[in-house]
Amino acid sequence: MTEAAERLAENPFFVLGLAPDAPPREVEREAQKLLGMLELGLADATTYATPLGPRTRTAESVRAAAAVLRDPRRRLVAELWAAGWKPGAPAGGAG
Repeated sequence: MTEAAERLAENPFFVLGLAPDAPPREVEREAQKLLGMLELGLADATTYATPLGPRTRTAESVRAAAAVLRDPRRRLVAELWAAGWKPGAPAGGAG
């Protein structure tokens, strides 16, 4: 996988299953919810959708995603990478 593809697949918004316009409060709430689900071993929390197909979600990836989205500059970059694609939409940005 190319660096650009990897960067897209690991986008913090995809990891958390959120839209790029999600407010900070929602980011924190979803991160905590996913961490709890992962701690309990719930299968629904172990994967997330990306334009490149499903990826494995871990507690570490959830913590890292939340940390990125707390930083305004890093969040902006993540927003730009995630723009135009919604979970469940086909690859290519339409959706």
